[in-house]
Amino acid sequence: MMKSLKKLFTPKTPAEQTMPAEIAVGALLVEAALVDGVYVNIESDMIAEILLESFNFDASKADDVLAQAEALAEEAVGSHQFTRHAKKLPLEDRIKVIEAIYRVVLSDGERSDVEDAYVRHVAGLLHVDDVQRAGARQRAEARTSAPD
Repeated sequence: MMKSLKKLFTPKTPAEQTMPAEIAVGALLVEAALVDGVYVNIESDMIAEILLESFNFDASKADDVLAQAEALAEEAVGSHQFTRHAKKLPLEDRIKVIEAIYRVVLSDGERSDVEDAYVRHVAGLLHVDDVQRAGARQRAEARTSAPD
């Protein structure tokens, strides 16, 4: 009984509250950039580009969502806080989220086992299977290596 009362009166952190899917996706992208311990401009630029493309935002809205996502990702205790909102998206869109995460982790030109583990973890939470995840990785790699 005391646990339920305590839970009732304990304020939720922003990451635990309800949020639109685009904020949750942005936070997952920021987490992907942070997972290797280094968050560089090329990664934040890639996240902004993905937000512009995926949600048809203007630059100002993309910057606002990115700022919110960065704040949420910094205080988050796990990806599940964001995947619970993102997994409400249709499967096709969840696969695109995994592709976007790959684009972020590949944007700095370095791959790490920690980043690969993060993508596998999030894909599992979003119910994206290994074949779909591999296809998302291949599309992200093709976009990353394509000439501008």
